Amino acid sequence: MNIPAKYNAHAVEAKWYQYWMENNYFHSEPDEREAYTIVIPPPNVTGVLHMGHMLNNTIQDVLIRRKRMQGYNACWVPGTDHASIATEAKVVAKLKEEGIQKSDLSREEFIAHAWEWTHKHGGLILEQLKKLGASCDWERTKFTMDDDLNRSVNKIFRDLHDKGLIYKGYRMVNWDPEAKTTLSDEEVIYIEKPGKLYYVNYAIEGSDEFIQIATTRPETILGDTAICVHPEDNRFSHLKGKKAIVPIVGRAIPIIQDAYVDVEFGTGSLKITPAHDPNDKLIGEKHDLEVIDIFNDDASLNANGLHYEGKDRFVVRKEIVKELEEKGFLVKTEDYMHKVGTSERTKAVIEPKISEQWFLKMEDLVKPAIDAVLNSGDVQLVPHKFVNTYRHWMENIRDWNISRQLYWGHRIPAYYYGQGTNDYVVADSIEEALNLARIKTGNEFLGLNEIRQDEDSLDTWFSSWLWPISVFNGINEPDNEDFKYYYPTNDLVTGPDILFFWVARMIIAGYEFAGEKPFQHVYLTGLVRDKQRRKMSKSLGNSPDPIELMESYGADGVRAGILMSSAAGNDLLFDESLMLQGRNFANKIWNGFRLVKGWEVSETAVQPESSKTAIAWYKAKFQKTLAFIEEQFDQYRLSDALTAIYKLVWEDFSSWYLEMVKPEFGQPIDPITLQATVDLFEDNIKILHPFMPFITEEIWQYFRERTEKEALIISSYPVKEDFDGSILDEFETIKEIISAVRNIRKEKNISFKDPLELFLLKKEKIDTDFYPLIRKMCNISTVEVTKEKIENALTFRVGSNEFFIPFALQIDVEAETKKLQEELAYQKGFLASVQKKLSNERFVNNAPDQVISNERKKEADALAKIAMLEKSITSL
Repeated sequence: MNIPAKYNAHAVEAKWYQYWMENNYFHSEPDEREAYTIVIPPPNVTGVLHMGHMLNNTIQDVLIRRKRMQGYNACWVPGTDHASIATEAKVVAKLKEEGIQKSDLSREEFIAHAWEWTHKHGGLILEQLKKLGASCDWERTKFTMDDDLNRSVNKIFRDLHDKGLIYKGYRMVNWDPEAKTTLSDEEVIYIEKPGKLYYVNYAIEGSDEFIQIATTRPETILGDTAICVHPEDNRFSHLKGKKAIVPIVGRAIPIIQDAYVDVEFGTGSLKITPAHDPNDKLIGEKHDLEVIDIFNDDASLNANGLHYEGKDRFVVRKEIVKELEEKGFLVKTEDYMHKVGTSERTKAVIEPKISEQWFLKMEDLVKPAIDAVLNSGDVQLVPHKFVNTYRHWMENIRDWNISRQLYWGHRIPAYYYGQGTNDYVVADSIEEALNLARIKTGNEFLGLNEIRQDEDSLDTWFSSWLWPISVFNGINEPDNEDFKYYYPTNDLVTGPDILFFWVARMIIAGYEFAGEKPFQHVYLTGLVRDKQRRKMSKSLGNSPDPIELMESYGADGVRAGILMSSAAGNDLLFDESLMLQGRNFANKIWNGFRLVKGWEVSETAVQPESSKTAIAWYKAKFQKTLAFIEEQFDQYRLSDALTAIYKLVWEDFSSWYLEMVKPEFGQPIDPITLQATVDLFEDNIKILHPFMPFITEEIWQYFRERTEKEALIISSYPVKEDFDGSILDEFETIKEIISAVRNIRKEKNISFKDPLELFLLKKEKIDTDFYPLIRKMCNISTVEVTKEKIENALTFRVGSNEFFIPFALQIDVEAETKKLQEELAYQKGFLASVQKKLSNERFVNNAPDQVISNERKKEADALAKIAMLEKSITSL
């Protein structure tokens, strides 16, 4: 068998992913096994792989691969989200490059372009996930605009509408002037920005007096319909019932009184613009004020903006300030920090806008989802710290604005037959709508040409909140075999930034439409940040290309690197050196494999006692590590699990075990030790496979001939067994002895070829079973117990046992004495610091017993070392 000297990650990754796909290992069908199910958080169809996807999907793949090996029927459902706003923006930009405006196209023509773009560019991210090694059930790939998912959305809309939970209403909404659609409150990000506070005089009608207001948005003066003061503010009591004149416009508006006004803020008087501020709207409704909308959908000014018509709001802001100043209305300007609402998707500044929209009542829907997380524990958030965030959002929930002014998406299945607000029916098709409208109106002559569908689409989240149900067609066919078998799913892995957008809404949908939770555990990963703790983004240029990282370090190296730096639920500080560490780990494993495969075996060779002990020790070490790993998986501490495997393989297996069992140079190994070593190596790669699937499958297949049914990906995961912990404790002492002898060889420049004698003045028991290991690892010709100190010997201490290595070589007495005296001085200083601590009554009285015990042990060890050093100096 020709084993390459160097591990070729790219060739191996392509080979084994194709092999896994050809043998359909990722695919799942219902059977007698227990299901383990994950649904992928569907990335935007417009998206490409970024570091957040890398972290999230690596974690999912680790979970699914481990469960597959543990005998579960593992099913990981992939898919993409149609991402209404993002995709429509991409299509609009593409059309613009071709000289086509969206407004020039019919809805059907635009949708055709959107589908063309989606088919051409969509799904790239799923192909990139394959390079990462994602073992998704690709036959189950879903898209949130698939026909069956569209039917699910329409059915749910109809169901909620029939229950009276979906309604139409005029509300102040968050308007994104770039995407030209409404946004939910959760899609608005408030950013602290520097601005200006403008103080403007409004003339009092019929007098020379002025009333002064302060505003951050002088352009909205054009839509003012009142001035409001506090009823108990004596400064303005004489103005009750009077009117003020809006600057530039010349419109007379009433001066009203309302306790809403904060007399301490600004001038104590407010301009009221009901069309462009949510608080002003409430005051306007209370006082029956006129509503004057001055903005077009793109936030340019309409005809109510007078001579500013057609200009952008921010251009108008500058120009109107200049006009106010020229006409003597502007009193002063101050710098002012305030929070500005921006669109999470387009980053445009949000414009409050009164609009007729569709809403979903949430007050009752949310109750089972609150109970599931906060009370019953049916759904558990990991880490637990996010429960309070969840509580705050859910207990302060508002009705959900579910309509969007977009073409791309699930079109609202409401059909109008008249001009009235309620002249509509909800139906699955225009033909059904016609029948329903005829029944509702009693007009059997109503024609198809009189029926028109609502132009709006549904919020993207209105389809993705059904994801765990709809991917198994549980809305349309709730009794189908897949849905009954795979739902509820087990684990959801996602980011805390969509805890409310998506996670909470899926929990709501699960209880409302399926009667139970959609998943049991929600593992909320941290965000990937750079070393300066900044969130990675294209605009900052601090986000590396995951594909390039995999080209440089291999998929296994990147997977290991990103997970070793990701503590459960905490933000990941990306460090490319960890990717290098991951690649080096792969190389270390490969070199260990080549070492073992390079050993010649002799069927007549007898197994050494040292190998028997080494095998017994490593089996116990493996079981202890396996138990620890299982605990970490239970707590979703995958980083700690991988770190434990890393230490086991790198330190315990490669640095210790292989050294202990490898045959002497030029000698063959016995068959019992070789087989045990291969078995242990295979156990190592089994627990490592979920993290580093490619190199482990490569080594697994090299070790022996395997059939398709014996691939590592579907092999049995190691099972926890009882182990003797005492052998592990004893071996720690043996390691110290071996290290000490090796250090003496190094310091004294004694060749390893020269055998040494080792004498032990024993005060603590050392199992003689370990003597053969000491002899082999240190080239010791004899290990003997002595009752007296050995003269003319190099000494060291491990615990309370003293060891002697007689020397016949010339020793530089002066240099050795100086070295021992330096060590003696250090030990005396250390002893003094410990004794000072123990002489401190406050410390002794307040410290835990275990801490005091540790300090007393340090004192005893230091005293013993000092005594030994002084005797060694005297001996020299």
